Amino acid sequence: MRRMRSAGFVFAAALFAAQAIPGGAPLRAEELSGTLKKIKDTGGITLGFRDSSIPFSYLDDDQKPIGYAMDICYAIVEAVRKELKLDNLAVELVPVSSSTRIPLLANGTIDLECGSTTNNPERQRQVAFSYTHFLTATRFISKKASKLEKIEDLRGKAVVATSGTSNIKQLIEANAARNLGINIIHAKDHAEAFLMVENERAVAFVMDDILLAAFAVGSKDPQAYAISSEAFSKPEPCGIMLRRDDPAFKKIVDEATAALYESAEGPKLYEKWFMQKIPPKGLNLNVPMGAELRHEFAKPSDSADPEAYKVM
Repeated sequence: MRRMRSAGFVFAAALFAAQAIPGGAPLRAEELSGTLKKIKDTGGITLGFRDSSIPFSYLDDDQKPIGYAMDICYAIVEAVRKELKLDNLAVELVPVSSSTRIPLLANGTIDLECGSTTNNPERQRQVAFSYTHFLTATRFISKKASKLEKIEDLRGKAVVATSGTSNIKQLIEANAARNLGINIIHAKDHAEAFLMVENERAVAFVMDDILLAAFAVGSKDPQAYAISSEAFSKPEPCGIMLRRDDPAFKKIVDEATAALYESAEGPKLYEKWFMQKIPPKGLNLNVPMGAELRHEFAKPSDSADPEAYKVM
């Protein structure tokens, strides 16, 4: 497995040095347990990143992981460094996929998963989540020439989704419930799935709508694609994953993300990745922050229930 190591902790400290992240009194070494003890003992923290989840976590031209979720993870890392009173905290970067992210978190290979992972009740039985950083619904992308708008339009056709995602589960369930006879293709990652639509090996790709928008904007012909009007799900929360049953580490993650979202830096970070040109191609997703996410930033939550994010 390919790994990247940062020479000490520099980026996050520079990015968030001016931001006060609350925390309790630093824990004494003998009180540490779980992830915090692991970090203190090794002097390092390991972040899992995705290579093509634009704009959350992806590789730039130098093969360096960047993105909205990466910046949030670096804010958490800085909070951990301060809590443990470390002069430096080495950051190791490990690539993960939809299939490997939860196992690698559970077995201790990574300490945080920095991506666009959906927070749902099934996953909460295996892992914990930070406060929500985005809300997304499952839709499909297809070529406009195919004239596919609703789920019913996929009847009898070849449709791709990424293995190990909640999206492919929702596709399978809709296919069975509606007796659509869809030929479901399992792709190893998002990039492969979108390529299948580009090459017409599949008529549609089912995924989080924001990721589909990113693939369309970054394609050779952005105007050739359309995202379905009908969704497979209600808007669902996404967050940073961490191990379950580790309350001391979860407390730091929650305090760090709440401090970020509730401050002026939260909306600025969103603007940076969703409303401005982003590297390496200078693409602008042009996706304004919705009322639900604004409400979430004002009152952070790690709820897995989509109904919890409704704005009255």
